[in-house]
Amino acid sequence: MLYLEERRKMCETVKTMFDRFETNAAGGNLSLKVNDEHFIMTPTLMSQNYLCDLSPFQILVVDSDLNIIEGEGRLTREINMHMAVYKQNPEIKSVIHAHAKESMFWASLGRDMPNITEATQKLGEIKCLDYEPATTPELAESVRKYVEHRKGDIPLAVLLERHGLIVADKSLEKAYDMVERLEYNADVAYKMWVLSKLGEEVGFTKDYAYNTEE
Repeated sequence: MLYLEERRKMCETVKTMFDRFETNAAGGNLSLKVNDEHFIMTPTLMSQNYLCDLSPFQILVVDSDLNIIEGEGRLTREINMHMAVYKQNPEIKSVIHAHAKESMFWASLGRDMPNITEATQKLGEIKCLDYEPATTPELAESVRKYVEHRKGDIPLAVLLERHGLIVADKSLEKAYDMVERLEYNADVAYKMWVLSKLGEEVGFTKDYAYNTEE
């Protein structure tokens, strides 16, 4: 089997995401650029049909023309969004699209997420893109333009209005780590936002000397 260890790791990651409410039965998908020829990716309906409990052979191996080289299942229609990210920034090696519970608060409001926690400072802005229908070329192009706008920034996180989030990084492990950090930040930012509406003086932006190195 091609890329067995990478496919096993993707299975573990996507199941952890589902169990921790970092995606849901409505969807989500993960991809990894293994090399210049091949990508691995979760199949369509991984959440609805399998509750993200996948076997390595269900992780698809595809080439840059989106031909399935190995694996059981069909390509998700969101692959155009993943490929747009990879083509715009070749340094990106992994993309996670998720319907994460806490981040969906900000995505559903259509608001940029305040970047509050030290652990998320390396992301810079956490912008919410204007709504485009799921799986469409228009959504993929919106994401591509944002990656272009960020001029090679890695890691990268962006919200999709009413839809979810995308995280891109240099490995699957790093991308998932950032999903976790983003979810904690989303929860903290939400609670601070509620306190501000109740009249508390809450500072969303402060000039700290953050350490953003690994």
